[in-house]
Amino acid sequence: MKIEPAARLEGHFAVPGDKSISHRALLFGAISDGETHVRGWGRSGDTESTLGAVRALGADVEELGTDELIVHGVGLRGLQSAAIECNNAGTLARLIVGLLAFQDGTFTLTGDESLSVRPMERVAEPLRRMGAQVETTDGHLPLTITGGKLEAIDYELPVASAQIKSAVLLAGLGATGRTTVIEPQPTRDHTELMLRAAGVTVTTRPQSVSIDPPERLSLGSVDVPGDFSSAAPFIVAATLIPESRITIHDVNLNPRRTGLLDVLERMGGRVGILTRRRIGAEQVGDIEIRSAELTATTVKSDEVPLLVDELPLFGLLAAHAHGESWVYGAGELRHKETDRIEALVDALRAIGVRAKGHEEGFSVTGVPARPKGGKVDSRGDHRIAMLGAVAGLSSREGVEVLDAESVGVSFPGFYDLLEQITNR
Repeated sequence: MKIEPAARLEGHFAVPGDKSISHRALLFGAISDGETHVRGWGRSGDTESTLGAVRALGADVEELGTDELIVHGVGLRGLQSAAIECNNAGTLARLIVGLLAFQDGTFTLTGDESLSVRPMERVAEPLRRMGAQVETTDGHLPLTITGGKLEAIDYELPVASAQIKSAVLLAGLGATGRTTVIEPQPTRDHTELMLRAAGVTVTTRPQSVSIDPPERLSLGSVDVPGDFSSAAPFIVAATLIPESRITIHDVNLNPRRTGLLDVLERMGGRVGILTRRRIGAEQVGDIEIRSAELTATTVKSDEVPLLVDELPLFGLLAAHAHGESWVYGAGELRHKETDRIEALVDALRAIGVRAKGHEEGFSVTGVPARPKGGKVDSRGDHRIAMLGAVAGLSSREGVEVLDAESVGVSFPGFYDLLEQITNR
């Protein structure tokens, strides 16, 4: 797909429901007692995989519309043996292993080519310590898990990962004793917030979180705010393209997700938060973005978990900023849908930007003028495809994005919405 340069962006709009919360609403609703009414569910390739998974495990799900569901829970230990196809959904593959670890049955997880090379031992290892029987294939999917009696553990994460943290906490729902996870840096806390809303005793400290096993879960309802990671490409595009002004409504502003806003502010970005409020346990607001000139900055390792999905877009911001920008402590990017450090650096170089990859991060030398443009290979990674699209809007000659349809993993209507707010 060829994305042509834009003169400016303008308009008011919303983005689909938060993918992380949408996954969890289905998974936790499936093990709850009674019905869970989910409104604002973010339908995408990844969340469709989770929908298929909970149905395979025996939970009935009614679809009342594109973004409204009713999950009929089977209870905390009521999931039935099944083969689960995770496709490209890494969140599903990591989180569901925790839930299956204490069920009465045997379960097999498979994934597509991309997901099947992502590491699974980092989830399997702590669950084995709790007593689960988990077999991976050379550390990857396919994975087989046989549920059984679990004992609580105190587990220190080797890397900052909300997915590993969540897998251990979810296994703790069926373990004897209090399960504690210690984090090297804070990561997104949607699991903790939703478990607390479902009646689980959750204790949070500055560097750890603990849960006590409940007798039952009862969610009742979940209202899903707009996905910040889906809003991020538009935030970046409006910042880079002169005379732009957009407002994105009802976006999740969980502070463990919005590190991009903090980084953008110190670069000189013009972003305002309007009508801040809460939807359930999550912070929500409207984001107004205007175009701005930017100055280079450094993203340190302790910030990385707060904008890990937005780091490719930060690379594009850095390309338009005065000076040289650096990212440290982002080695996890090499274990995403693709090696995102390599994919990002190749994409930036392909459109005429000076960028270098490093073992644990990358650096970009910015030139405030628009880059020439060219061809970006997304490598089947939705985040790189979105980067390519925004780069096209902010280029002089446009950008051709290869495998552009990969955005459907997280945001099927991305290109249509981008076109609606673009003036040429």
